[in-house]
Amino acid sequence: MSDKDLNSTNLENGGQETDSRVISLSGMYENYFLDYASYVILERAVPWINDGLKPVQRRIFHALKRMDDGRFHKVANVIGQTMQFHPHGDAAIGDALVHLGQKELMIDCQGNWGDRRTGDRAAAARYIEARLSKFALDVAFNDKTTNWQLSYDGRKKEPISLPMKFPLLLAQGVDGIAVGLSTKVLPHNFVELIKASIDVLNGKETNIYPDFMGGGMIDVSNYNRGKRGGKVRVRSKIEVVDKKTLAIREIPYGITTETLMDSIVKANDKGKIKIKKVVDNTAKEVEILVEIPSGISPDVTMDALYAFTNCEISISPNACVIIENKPAFLTVDEILKVCTEHTKFLLKWELEIQLNELLEKWHFSSLEKIFIENRIYREIEECETWEAVIETIDTELKKYVETPNVPSSVKKPPYTLNRDITEEDIVRLTEIKIKRISKFNSFKADELIVQLESDIEETRHHLAHLTDYAIAYFENLLKKYSKGRERKTVIMEFDNIRATQVVANNCKLYANLSDGFVGYGLKKDEFICECSDIDNIIVFRKDGKFLVTKIADKTFVGKNLLHVGVWKKGDKRTTYNMVYLDGASGKTYGKRFQVNSITRDREYDLTKGTPRSKVLHFTATPNGESEIITIQLSQGCTARKKVFDFDIGTIAIKGRASQGNTLTKYPVRKVVRKEIGKSTLGAQKIWMDEASGRLNTSERGKYLGAFDTGNNILAIYQDGSYELTDYELTNRYDVSSLMLIERFEPASVLSAIYYESDKKATYAKRFVIETSKTEQKFNFIGENSRSSLLYISTHPNPEISFKTKEKKGVEEHSEKLAEFIDVKGWKALGNKLTSGKPIEVKGIHIEKEVSEMEMEEKTDEETKNEQNIQGKMFD
Repeated sequence: MSDKDLNSTNLENGGQETDSRVISLSGMYENYFLDYASYVILERAVPWINDGLKPVQRRIFHALKRMDDGRFHKVANVIGQTMQFHPHGDAAIGDALVHLGQKELMIDCQGNWGDRRTGDRAAAARYIEARLSKFALDVAFNDKTTNWQLSYDGRKKEPISLPMKFPLLLAQGVDGIAVGLSTKVLPHNFVELIKASIDVLNGKETNIYPDFMGGGMIDVSNYNRGKRGGKVRVRSKIEVVDKKTLAIREIPYGITTETLMDSIVKANDKGKIKIKKVVDNTAKEVEILVEIPSGISPDVTMDALYAFTNCEISISPNACVIIENKPAFLTVDEILKVCTEHTKFLLKWELEIQLNELLEKWHFSSLEKIFIENRIYREIEECETWEAVIETIDTELKKYVETPNVPSSVKKPPYTLNRDITEEDIVRLTEIKIKRISKFNSFKADELIVQLESDIEETRHHLAHLTDYAIAYFENLLKKYSKGRERKTVIMEFDNIRATQVVANNCKLYANLSDGFVGYGLKKDEFICECSDIDNIIVFRKDGKFLVTKIADKTFVGKNLLHVGVWKKGDKRTTYNMVYLDGASGKTYGKRFQVNSITRDREYDLTKGTPRSKVLHFTATPNGESEIITIQLSQGCTARKKVFDFDIGTIAIKGRASQGNTLTKYPVRKVVRKEIGKSTLGAQKIWMDEASGRLNTSERGKYLGAFDTGNNILAIYQDGSYELTDYELTNRYDVSSLMLIERFEPASVLSAIYYESDKKATYAKRFVIETSKTEQKFNFIGENSRSSLLYISTHPNPEISFKTKEKKGVEEHSEKLAEFIDVKGWKALGNKLTSGKPIEVKGIHIEKEVSEMEMEEKTDEETKNEQNIQGKMFD
C-alpha cells in the first residue's frame, strides 16, 4: 500500500477519508471468531442427538457402508475412503476409527487394535482391518430414510445424519471440547438402555446409570442424571490376596494401568502410602499387585489407595448435544426419550415406505395378471405406432378394471385396483418378455397377490399399533445382541474416606515444650507421636490458650506447652479435662470440653481471660474417660480439709468457651491424677456396611452393638478362622467369606459345624474363645485348606437341620447341639456328626414370643443376644 493510500485510511475515530479496502480488526474478530466457534461446535466436537455421532464418526460409518461386502478392509483403505467426505487429515480419522473399534459395538476389528486398559496404541493402519458389525448394519443404515447433502468438495453425497434406531450416544458415550463449551456423556449399559427405551414407549419413568467396559465400582448418588453440575465417583476393584499383597482387578473409566501405577508410586514417594513394590501382571484380565511392608494393614492401605491415587477418581458429566443446529444441555433420560421417539419415527417412515412398495407391487402384479390372462398383448399386433399401442392397451385394460363413479345398474368389471392406470404402468407391461408370458402360471400369480395382500394388511396393522411394533423391535435387538453385554460396573454407595484417617504415618512429631516449638524437624527434642505431613497439630499452653496449626518442619506456637497432639476435624470422642486458676477471683475451676471445629492458627482462651490465670491440670482422653484427681490446697489456707479427691467425670462436657464448675475458692498447691475411669460418653454404637465390610457410626448396614473401652469385635470366616479386633472405623472385613460378626462376649459359647477334609467327615464342636490377642487370626477347624466351616452360632441353645445323600435318596436330620456335645477347648476335634459332607446345613431357631411392651423394656444386652447372627447355610 502506498503512502497516499495509508494516509487515506480511517482509524474509525480520526475523521479522515475511509478506504474501502480496510476492514476493522474488531469486525474481523467478531465475524471470523464466531464462524470458527460455530464450525468447531457443529462440525467437530459435539455429537448430533439423532444418531449420536460427531461428523468424523458419521463419515467413517458411511465410508464403511459403501465398502461393505461382508469382509474385512484394511484400515488404511477405510481412512482413504473417509477422506473423500472429511476435510481433515488421515491421523484424525485413524484415531477416531480406532476409538470406535475399541468400544466393541459398531465395528468388528481384526489385528492389534491396542488396549484401552493399558494405553497401548493400535498397530499401523496398514496392518489392522475393520468392517461394520451386524448390529451396526441392523440399526444404523437405510438409504430410503437418510437425508443427504453434498460433501465438502461437492463431488459426492454424504448423510446429514444416519437413521440410527438405537440410543448410540448413551451406549458409546462421548467426549468433546469445543469453543466455549464441552461435552462429556458417559457410556451406559447396552441391555439397560434397551429396557429403558421400552419403558419410555410404555410411558414409564426411566433411571439409567453409567456402565464401563473396564468394570470397577461407581457411586451415582450425585449423578444428576448426567447433566452438568453432577458428579460420579469411580473406583478400582481391589482384593486382599494376603496380609502383604493387594490385587487391583479392575480400573476406573479413562484410567490406564500405566497411569494408575504412576499415581501409586507418586503417592508412595510423597509418603501418603507405604508399599514395597507394584507389579503389572495384566494380560487377558487386569492384575496389578501391590506389595505391602510388614506391619501395615492391607485394609488401611486399600483405603489410602482410594484416597491418594487414581484407584478412585471423580468424573463430572456434561451432556451437551446438537439439536436443530444448536447446542443443548440435557439429562441422559431426556436424551434417551428423544432417541427412542426418533427410533419410533424412523420405524414409522420405514413402514410407510414398505407399504407403498407393497401397494405398487400388488398393483402391477394385478395388471400383469389381467394383461396376460386376457391376452391383451394380442390386441396390439395390428398397431403401427407407439401411441396406438399405448391407447389400445389402455382401452383393453379398462374393460376388465373397475373405474370410479360407475352407476350401480351398470355391470362392473371383475378387477379393482388401488389407483388409476398410468402410462408408466402400460410401458412396463410392454416390457414383459415373451418367455415370461409363455410360462405364466395363473395359480402362482394368485398366490403372489394373496401374499402381497397379507403383507399389506400386516404392515397396516403395524402402523396402526406403532408403539407395540417399536417395543417388539427393541425386544428383538435385546434377544439378538444382548449376550455378553451384561452390566460390568457395580453400582454402590462409597464411604467417605478421610485422608487424615488413612494416610500413612510418613513423619514423626516432635516438640520442645518449654521453648514452644513443634514440628517434624525437631529430632533432638521430645518425640510426641507418629503422624503424616497433612495432619493438623493441636497445642495447649499453661496460660490456658490453645491453637491448631498445620504440621511443618518447625513452628513456634508459644512457650510452656502442656499438651501436643494430632487434631482430627469432627472428632466427637476425644475429650479434654482441665483444672485452671482464675487470676482475678483466685477460684479454681474444672471443665470438660471437646474441640470439633476451629479456625486454623487462631488462638483460643480456655480460661476466663483474666491476668495471672493458669492451668493447674490438663488431660486429653481419647474416648471421654472419667478421671479422679487429688487436689492439695495450700497449707496456710483456712480450709479444714486440705487434701480431697474429685471425680472430674461428674462435670458435664460443654463448649470450649464455658467457664466450668467451681472446685474450690482456696488457693491450690497441686493437682494430680489418682486414677482413670471408663468413658463418660457412653458406649459407641457400631454398624458394619455389608457391601464394603467397613465399620461406621451412621447406621448403615448390620448393627454390631454398643462398644465401650475394652470391648472387641469377633469375626468368624468360612475357612474356620476367627479374629478379635478393636472397633476402629478404619477396620474392614472380607464380607465374601464372613460367616459371623458381632460384639465379643468372653462368656459366649460358639457352636460350629465343619467339614474335616482329612477325615472326610463332618464334626460338631462347642467352645469358648480362649485367646485374647487381637488383630490375629486363629483357625479352630484344622490347617487343611479344603476343610470348611458350614455353620456357626453364638445362640445359647442352637438346633440345626442337615441333609445327607444316602442310597435311598436325600435324608433330613436335626440335632440339638447343646445336648449333642459339651463345651470343649477351641482346638478340640469335636463329635462326629455324619460321614462325608452334608448337602445342606441350616439353623432352626425357636424364638420366644415377646409383647411389644416387653420388647421396649429389653436392655441393649438382651436385644443384642437375640439379634446375633445364627449362622449361614452353604450348599
